[in-house]
Amino acid sequence: MLSALVYPIVFLIVWSLFGVFLAFLILRLIFNYADPNPFGKVGRLGFKIRKLTERWVYPAARFFAMYRIDTRLAPLLTIFIGLVITYFFTQVVGNTFFVIDGLTAGVATDNPKVVVGFILYGLLSVLVLFIFIRFLASWFVFSRKTFLAFVVRVTDPIMLPVQRLIPPIGMFDISAMIVLLLISFLQSIVLNVFVRN
Repeated sequence: MLSALVYPIVFLIVWSLFGVFLAFLILRLIFNYADPNPFGKVGRLGFKIRKLTERWVYPAARFFAMYRIDTRLAPLLTIFIGLVITYFFTQVVGNTFFVIDGLTAGVATDNPKVVVGFILYGLLSVLVLFIFIRFLASWFVFSRKTFLAFVVRVTDPIMLPVQRLIPPIGMFDISAMIVLLLISFLQSIVLNVFVRN
């Protein structure tokens, strides 16, 4: 079973990568405030770390500059976003393995109700993934012919009515979180009706 055998390994690898990412961003934050001599060993290390992490920190620094917040704190926002992305990625992988295991068990036991339940659960999981991708895409500019444009078209019927009720606050779309909570509630109903009974 993928959930029991493969998922713990994926989980460990993904969180270890986040740990390395976190270490580099904390070092960058320290160097932002320490401002060491650029010609010394520590200064050269600080420059290398800044150069290595710039692509991840720059959007957060630009956001902070827009609201006149000290841009040296931008690594903190980048750490938070990285934490959210890592968490959601592990959840998506875990859900994918859960659906594959459930479908396999439903087919093996010749139980169509369980198969239908896991198909519905899987479709809702894909919708969660698309909404999460849409949330991340709100930070970046994209053209109408990309995969992100397809994601926006698929999620618009759900997101637009909720966005009318709760408009975005700056760059943060709280309506996406509400839709994700509703879909999570629907997933639990699907599991209770089709799988656990």
